[in-house]
Amino acid sequence: MGIRSTLARPFAAYIASSTRKWASNPIPFQEKTFKHLVATAKNTVFGKDHGFDTIRSYDDFKKQVPIRDYEELKPYVEKILEGKPDILWPGKPAYFAKTSGTTSGTKYIPITKESLPNHINSARNALLSYVHETGNASFLDGGLIFLSGSPELDEKGGVKTGRLSGIVNHHIPQYLRTNQKPSYTTNCIEDWEQKLDTIIEETLHENMTLISGIPPWVQMYFDRIQAKTGKSIKDIFPNFSMFVYGGVNFEPYRAKLFESIGKKIDSIETYPASEGFIAYQDSQREQGLLLLLNSGIFFEFIPAEEYFNENPRRLSIGEVELGKNYALIINSNAGLWGYSIGDTIKFVSKNPYRIVVTGRIKHFISAFGEHVIGEEVEKAMQQTIQKLPETELVEFTVAPQVTPREGLPHHEWLIEFSKPPHNLEAFASELDNQLRELNVYYDDLITGNILRTLRITTLPRNAFIDYMKSIGKLGGQNKVPRLSNDRRLADDLHKLISN
Repeated sequence: MGIRSTLARPFAAYIASSTRKWASNPIPFQEKTFKHLVATAKNTVFGKDHGFDTIRSYDDFKKQVPIRDYEELKPYVEKILEGKPDILWPGKPAYFAKTSGTTSGTKYIPITKESLPNHINSARNALLSYVHETGNASFLDGGLIFLSGSPELDEKGGVKTGRLSGIVNHHIPQYLRTNQKPSYTTNCIEDWEQKLDTIIEETLHENMTLISGIPPWVQMYFDRIQAKTGKSIKDIFPNFSMFVYGGVNFEPYRAKLFESIGKKIDSIETYPASEGFIAYQDSQREQGLLLLLNSGIFFEFIPAEEYFNENPRRLSIGEVELGKNYALIINSNAGLWGYSIGDTIKFVSKNPYRIVVTGRIKHFISAFGEHVIGEEVEKAMQQTIQKLPETELVEFTVAPQVTPREGLPHHEWLIEFSKPPHNLEAFASELDNQLRELNVYYDDLITGNILRTLRITTLPRNAFIDYMKSIGKLGGQNKVPRLSNDRRLADDLHKLISN
């Protein structure tokens, strides 16, 4: 037993005890967070613009602070980028997390010295929760690999700026740095494929015990190792026992990933975002991720079906219901106010409050009023593969086909298989049936001959990698949208495979 695993156990017990304290009765902690946030920011530009000094209750706050996305918050961010202090939060941010936006171009999300512990400690606590529950800490003694963005930072308005994963890399505790992979120099390589090859050279003969990253990019890492060695990952890294992931639903990747590894290992799901570390898997026995209700963020929830209404309901944690889809809104000590991060979540437990991520509020298909969401297409795919287990998936996305050359409109599923089904027509039929069971509106459209059943377009090997490369988003924390209400991604994929 190594020194890290030995010391981790008592620390894990302490963290578990602290977590139980707020998780068992979180509403007072959320109320305390709310009051602290408003009081601290009352003399900022944003606070003065929204009358923070007159806010006495959450109802007051809702009347005075509207829901915003990044585009609507951007005028305040631009003032910070000009070097001005006291705009969204007292002083200047410690960092800007640079991320890609769909309409805004590059987004600059502030991270303050007060909000930084939310990002750093939450990732640590996810691992310690596992250690406390299972008693297993041996994975901390070997090599730890974090497939992330470059830690090199620029500067905007006197504020250090970079990818969130790169910023966090600067704050990895010293006791973990000695066994962290890849090296700083390798992590700074911008070209993902070159970086991946270098990571493989650095790790191939190391005792890797924990690997962390977005599943499709970890799979790419595994594929290249297997191509180079002809061996399963368990034979290359026999002590590899912990996989940490986030950013996408793991289920579509699970079968292929574990086949590549060659054995079942434990995993921890996390929910980090540039705007804040939202939740993490605190138990191997229970469904869902523990919502972090005592970490500098005051959460609000809008019923997903009301999100685009003029005056949607805004609910605090004590008002939510199990099994309903909510758009997630945050107010934080990073200076984000009424901020919609674009994700939808669903509560699977209220004691403690645990969630699953169900999709993106703007990622849906409703070309005909069906309002199919990410959770539904992923679940339909998962259940279909369970019924036709010879099938293995690399990646997929779904788009409406409103004006087909012949026949009725339909949903087009663009799928890259690592192992295609024996009968693609039967697979498509089962997939369509599963989606019809999950979404009654889609079923009505099929039954009423408004839509025909879905059509599958099989994509060649590496189609999605080539697509991500073509738009400059290969690797790191970038991911393919699971579905969209237009044809842009689908058409780009068709162009790639026709060239």
